[in-house]
Amino acid sequence: MRIGEVGRATGVSPRALRHYEQAGLIVSERAANGYRLYDPAVVVRVRNIRHLLDAGLTLDDARVFLPCLDRDVTASPPRGRNLAVARRRLAVMDERIAAQVAVRDRLAAALAEATGGRIRPVA
Repeated sequence: MRIGEVGRATGVSPRALRHYEQAGLIVSERAANGYRLYDPAVVVRVRNIRHLLDAGLTLDDARVFLPCLDRDVTASPPRGRNLAVARRRLAVMDERIAAQVAVRDRLAAALAEATGGRIRPVA
């Protein structure tokens, strides 16, 4: 499959596919004209990569899942390293959310103080 075909089959842009390849998550061969050619099985792998990214993991995190990217990653039994990566990523997200909530609360307090409490932030 050419890169555009993989993109259409997965909903992933050619640019993202090249990025996944650069990150070592997918591989291609080169045709005589220089075009990237992918095995059709890469569609499953790309969909699984997207699933992991949509869940908040990074491409570096996704490398840990390489052994199960060629089958239904959601049906694979959890493994120690996979769980550890997911837990670490969740902890990072929780820290970021807590920091954003703290910033939001400071802004809301400053707004309430500046307006004498007449203007309340939208919840």
